[in-house]
Amino acid sequence: MIYGIGTDLCDIRRIRDTLSRRGERFAEKVLGPGELAVFRARRARSEARGVSYLATRFSAKEAFSKAIGLGMRWPMTWRACEILNAPGGKPQVVLHGELAEWFAGRNLRANVSVSDETDQAVTFVVVETTT
Repeated sequence: MIYGIGTDLCDIRRIRDTLSRRGERFAEKVLGPGELAVFRARRARSEARGVSYLATRFSAKEAFSKAIGLGMRWPMTWRACEILNAPGGKPQVVLHGELAEWFAGRNLRANVSVSDETDQAVTFVVVETTT
């Protein structure tokens, strides 16, 4: 049964501008440890790839927060929710700490889809009950 659906559209240029103004501190605020490692590796190869990665993760967390009905309030925090790729490349939601406990306590499962083009990143999240 569907618990919630969330979507978010993100302007990559806005993320690029914020990253330029605030430096890597912005990425450190938004990304969890696993995501931050991927961001740094992609950015080292190509600035544009790093920025696109940050934008898709920002968008995914916004969409996830909408799907669970909390928005960006406790226990939902930027770093407690990571969007990491499975070995085959499929994005998956990985939760930490109190958010993970909150989510598991409700027997929920999340499905996420991310996509990006030159100036836009879009994400859809469907959260389902598992019982």
